[in-house]
Formats: sequence, C-alpha cells, structure tokens
Amino acid sequence: MEKFKSLASIATLLVVVAHIAILADAQTICNMPASGLMACKPAVTPPNPPPPTSTCCSALSQADMRCLCSYKNSQLLPSLGIDPNLAMKLPSMCKLPHPANC
Repeated sequence: MEKFKSLASIATLLVVVAHIAILADAQTICNMPASGLMACKPAVTPPNPPPPTSTCCSALSQADMRCLCSYKNSQLLPSLGIDPNLAMKLPSMCKLPHPANC
C-alpha cells in the first residue's frame, strides 16, 4: 500500500510539472513567446555572443518593440545574464524593417 502511495505521488508530481511547463511555454513577454526569448538569449549573452538565429529574428519580428524598450534600463536583464546593449542591437542585426528607437 505504501508503495502505491509513493507511485501515485510521483505520478501526480509529474503531471503538475508537465502542466507548468506547458503553461510556461504559452507565456509571452511583449508579444514574444518564451521560446523566442530563449532562442535570442545566446545572442545577447556576453562575452562572445553568436549572431541571432532565424528563430530569434522571427520571434523578434512579432514583438512589441516599445514594450521591449521598457526593459532597457531594468536590472532584470543583467540579473538574467543579458547585456542590454547587445539586446538593443538585435533588431538591426535581424534586419527588421522598423527597429525600435529606444
């Protein structure tokens, strides 16, 4: 009986974790999905960031640039390992037609 309770607890925990992961992926910031933000992270992380990927640029093309600009001077970006100066260069690196004027 104790073994059954343990298995039931583990199964419940796995269902909860899977549900949270699904919800987290559905989250957006400034009209940019979390998966798009994660695709852009290497390109804005020092010291030697690679160029942004097509996935990053595609997600960024759908983003609300004014909203993203509001994070420019936030302490949130550096706390996540993101260089705000690199982040501000992404729109031009992605050759977006209307880069943000932050």
